[in-house]
Amino acid sequence: AYVPKTAAGHCKWAEVLKDLEQIKTSKDIDVSLYTADTDEDVKCQEPVIRCFFLETKVILQECLIKNCSKTQDVLNIWKNGNARLEINKLNSTTSAKCKECEEYEEKNFTEFIKSFVKVIQKECK
Repeated sequence: AYVPKTAAGHCKWAEVLKDLEQIKTSKDIDVSLYTADTDEDVKCQEPVIRCFFLETKVILQECLIKNCSKTQDVLNIWKNGNARLEINKLNSTTSAKCKECEEYEEKNFTEFIKSFVKVIQKECK
């Protein structure tokens, strides 16, 4: 049977992607963040996404201290992400071989956002 692809607007992460685009070019965010691999096993997709949102909280704290211009966007990402993850938690089965967030390499903000966007886009396909 032919199943039409859902329009991009229906991706549950569409809002997060929009906000990531907003903060991507921020010059006043300078942090090193644990950056999950974008090509992690599909079974580890949820822990990977969870890791990105956990690290978003670090960006948020940094922004609150420094009063970044993008604080609101960062807050939105965090809020939207957590709301989504709460919903998903109910039926989540995490494979034991998935890495913990802290096991990933620390990368700069720009690299982190690039990977974050890639992971979220994968979810939106």
